[in-house]
Amino acid sequence: MEKQVKTGETFYEYIRRKGYSRRDFLKFATYMAAFMGLESKMVGQLVKTMETKKRIPVIWEHFQECTGCSESFIKSDHPLVADVILDTISLDYTDTLMAASGHQAEEAKQKSMKENYGNYILVVEGAIPTKDGGVYCTIAGRTALEIIKESAKGAAAIITFGSCSSWGGVQAASPNPTGSVPVDAIIKDKPIVKVPGCPPISEVMTGTVLYYAMFGRLPALDSEGRPKQFYGKRVHDSCYRRPYFDAGLFAESFDSEEAKKGYCLYKLGCRGPVTYNACGFMEWNNGLSYPIKSGYPCIGCSEANFWDNGPFYQRVENIPGMGIETTADKIGKVLIGAAAAGAAVHAFATNVIKKKELDLNKYLGEANEKNLQE
Repeated sequence: MEKQVKTGETFYEYIRRKGYSRRDFLKFATYMAAFMGLESKMVGQLVKTMETKKRIPVIWEHFQECTGCSESFIKSDHPLVADVILDTISLDYTDTLMAASGHQAEEAKQKSMKENYGNYILVVEGAIPTKDGGVYCTIAGRTALEIIKESAKGAAAIITFGSCSSWGGVQAASPNPTGSVPVDAIIKDKPIVKVPGCPPISEVMTGTVLYYAMFGRLPALDSEGRPKQFYGKRVHDSCYRRPYFDAGLFAESFDSEEAKKGYCLYKLGCRGPVTYNACGFMEWNNGLSYPIKSGYPCIGCSEANFWDNGPFYQRVENIPGMGIETTADKIGKVLIGAAAAGAAVHAFATNVIKKKELDLNKYLGEANEKNLQE
């Protein structure tokens, strides 16, 4: 990776040196404050912090993964996010993005970890195999198990990008032949922020890293260790198809007329009611779309063990309460039978009302016609 930053340089100094105006800087601060879930009055504090705070070093490790999280991270649509973030956080090591390789890359990592001991952020992408001594993921002659322990030792905090490092991902799916585990199964003495998804939304990843870089503390987390501002609501609660669910109107197949009309995809296996993520209100590709909007059910990729939670096209066996303000910390599980019965009763009641309206309209029409004839 080309070194384009100066030692001790602040975020603001770097941005100005790159040719961005003060106006661009303020727009960027406002943009990121919104994505980080900060109140508008906090924009001023964010601006001040970026003007005075030094860049924070980041060591990014890659283990059992597909590199999809890195792809998502570097493809943020906002130009300042794409151009600035990778340098302002001082991404000192990432074997996927850096120009150096081999011994040079490893030397750069060791140098950064030594010089910034206790102050750098460790980002982890991918699960860690533990079976047979962890030989199923070996980098530079060392196992991922050995590397994660070394890299975590001097980290101030750890951020796990993607469902693989957060939950184990598909590598840990049954029968899990390599004994793959998430980061928190190995590292117990460091604060860990989970940013799950397959992959996570780029702005969610950026906002989580930048929050810590700006304020020197972790964002508010839910009971699963995920940032509340991005994982505080179910996909179901912000889904534009939610009214169809409430009305008992579902697509029975992907090629049905109901599917073409945008009816709820719950019966086709949608995990929206049990999945916490920002897809429904942030969407992907600069807010262009997300799976449900494209006609495909949510597969719950930000939830633990999503790969083993039943066939993707089979509706879930239990769903949480339907309150709009439900969160992962407050949720109470209920049997799907009761929920389905409730939906059925709702649909039945709706159809009864519609039938009564049709019968009434028919009666009024006949009465009007009779009056006209008389």
